[in-house]
Amino acid sequence: MDFKYDVIVIGAGHAGCEAAAAAANLGSKTCLITMDMNKIGQMSCNPAVGGIAKGQIVREIDALGGYMGLVTDRTAIQFRMLNRSKGPAMWSPRAQCDRGKFIWAWREILENIPNLHIWQDTVEELLVENGEVTGVSTCWGVTFQAKCVILTAGTFLNGLMHVGKKMLAGGRCAEPASYHLTESITRHGITADRMKTGTPVRIDARSVHFDQMETQDGENDFHRFSFISEPRKLKQLQCWTCFTNEASHEILRNGLADSPLYNGQIQSIGPRYCPSVETKIVTFPDRDKHPLFLEPEGLDTNELYLNGFSSSLPMDVQIEALRKMPCFRDAVVYRPGYAIEYDFFQPTQLKHSLESKKMEGLFFAGQVNGTTGYEEAAAQGIIAGINAALKVKGEEPLVLHRDEAYIGVLIDDLVTKGVDEPYRMFTSRAEYRILLRQDNADIRLTPYAQKYGLCSEERQRRFEYKKKKIAEIIDYSKNFSIKAERINPYLESKGTAPLRGGCKLFDLLNRPQITLLDLAGEVKAFGEFLERIEEIDRDEIIEAAEIEIKYHGYISRERALADKMQRLENIKIRGHFVYNEITQLSTEARQKLTAIDPETLAQAGRIPGVSPNDISVLLVLLGR
Repeated sequence: MDFKYDVIVIGAGHAGCEAAAAAANLGSKTCLITMDMNKIGQMSCNPAVGGIAKGQIVREIDALGGYMGLVTDRTAIQFRMLNRSKGPAMWSPRAQCDRGKFIWAWREILENIPNLHIWQDTVEELLVENGEVTGVSTCWGVTFQAKCVILTAGTFLNGLMHVGKKMLAGGRCAEPASYHLTESITRHGITADRMKTGTPVRIDARSVHFDQMETQDGENDFHRFSFISEPRKLKQLQCWTCFTNEASHEILRNGLADSPLYNGQIQSIGPRYCPSVETKIVTFPDRDKHPLFLEPEGLDTNELYLNGFSSSLPMDVQIEALRKMPCFRDAVVYRPGYAIEYDFFQPTQLKHSLESKKMEGLFFAGQVNGTTGYEEAAAQGIIAGINAALKVKGEEPLVLHRDEAYIGVLIDDLVTKGVDEPYRMFTSRAEYRILLRQDNADIRLTPYAQKYGLCSEERQRRFEYKKKKIAEIIDYSKNFSIKAERINPYLESKGTAPLRGGCKLFDLLNRPQITLLDLAGEVKAFGEFLERIEEIDRDEIIEAAEIEIKYHGYISRERALADKMQRLENIKIRGHFVYNEITQLSTEARQKLTAIDPETLAQAGRIPGVSPNDISVLLVLLGR
């Protein structure tokens, strides 16, 4: 075998899979190295994809030519569109997946990508010459040569699991940790630190009293994650909801002395937005209950995931607390929840391309950058994979701006602000939410897939067709006039004011009571026009067009604001200043600007500790 590659990807989690696929699809000879080929794309925690802002990210990955959306749609056993009661900027798709089928769907895809080879082994050493990465060596004594290396090792770097006072080395339950790799990186001046995350108890469905729980059904309409997926094929399952109670809280409180989080055993910082159940009862002592969500792990298993009951308390405490809840009074578990500590690398050490500032050719993606979540990891993976392949070709990297994608917000937050806790994406982190909707991810990002050769013929065809039909619907509504006497009875039936004179359909659609489909049913010609759209994408096209019509004023205003801010994004400052010598800057600004070394003036303004006055100083020095 020839162990010489363009790109090597270390780790086959969600970041690694997307990174390897992207690099290979861009023409780079790529090797994906994983400890276990039977765990490719493993969902280490909840077998679910999407959620608030996370769903938008998956749609963006798909629009760029990634695979997470396709795999999710192929293996989904429950789908829901979250936040439907709010505006479309907040709509977020989420799906429960079959854990086993998810793995094998990913493996089938990867094994059939040209230029991509999978190798089962453990990387122990990063090979470096003159500040440039040259390859890796493994525990089996194999030396790989490469022009670029992408590290996507997740929680495996010096991983340590905790259940009560019991500690066990490992990257995941029943899987070994990775040793020596962190040290081979830090000896080159890249700093590492520790983080913590956790996972809940897994419960045998045969022991659950479902009659004591509320059911949570999914949706089965046209919505999906990938813009080119077929309708979901798998049987759709229920989820269930319940609450903790004071009796279970009492058991948990009594066990806190043996909690690794509170007895000093764990020193690292855990996720703020996915806390353990013991953290909840300590943080919110006045609450007598907390919501729990019981979710299936797959079609052919009795294993259930108890979302909301993440814990590192002793096993007997977890089980006893569970059994204080009526629905779990006879609970039988497959395994307890546990916490895991692992190494990560502060992402302020990275460029926006996700390449290291200190070592050329080394890219980082996923939890090694201090993030949490499959979606955040996969997003970083596809960008790292694209940029590694572009570097091999000698081309400029792909950098997504904050007004282009949640992926752009994610990466900019990481490299500009760093992390002091596991980073999770929310819609509130984006200042241009109205622009970054789930319905228009392809409009925003598929042109990049076209540019770099990541767009299949099918994706290309459907993308161009969607754009064309949205424009036609908008034009039709702007040009179709309707008389007041013709439409007023319908308007009154909808509880909205009648017209005094004629108007365009476009104007009617701006009313919240009026939907595009309702109007199509009332105006025969409009209905016939919509019926001519290809059925496979008709509903999605109509929804996207309606959002563009109803919210055109807000969209235009936010676009203008984003364009105004882009002027600061266009002012490049890296290499222009020796910040420690600029006495007009605050001490904190000098320190932060030196450490981060921002690419643009806009990025400098987003660094915590850099004030508007500091930005004004830099503008003056630039002669602006």
